[in-house]
Amino acid sequence: MTSHCWALADEAATVAFGERLAAVLSGGAVICLEGELGAGKTTLCRGIVQGFGHEGAVKSPTYTLVEPYETPAGSVYHFDLYRLADPEELEFMGIRDYFEGQNVCLIEWPSRGTGFLPAADLTLEIQTVESGRKIVATARSERGCAIVAHLLAMEQPKE
Repeated sequence: MTSHCWALADEAATVAFGERLAAVLSGGAVICLEGELGAGKTTLCRGIVQGFGHEGAVKSPTYTLVEPYETPAGSVYHFDLYRLADPEELEFMGIRDYFEGQNVCLIEWPSRGTGFLPAADLTLEIQTVESGRKIVATARSERGCAIVAHLLAMEQPKE
């Protein structure tokens, strides 16, 4: 497992980080987002979806469980499992279909879907700190390691 931490000053920096992350997600990925209520999980998802080229609103799927985005760069599915009463509900909604092919799946509150979700490629833990937010990215697969490596390479000054 590879982990790295990023400090983000504010909401705009969180959206910008999401846009950078979107740039390295070609080929699909399963990304789990952890953090307290209000930590910025949906804000980060907004940046990712916008980074894929979506120009409309990006809202939290708290009541619908999933919000699909068909973008110029591919399909992004944003899940919010906070209000999920029983993980088995995911099976009834055809959860497995969302994880096929090269889709990007963003999952808030993944622990509520234990047993019905595939393994994550990347876990992003978002914490609020005095000066903004902190994101700890933990790679959980080879694809996740490649995503973190690409993000780090984007930060390196070009010679």
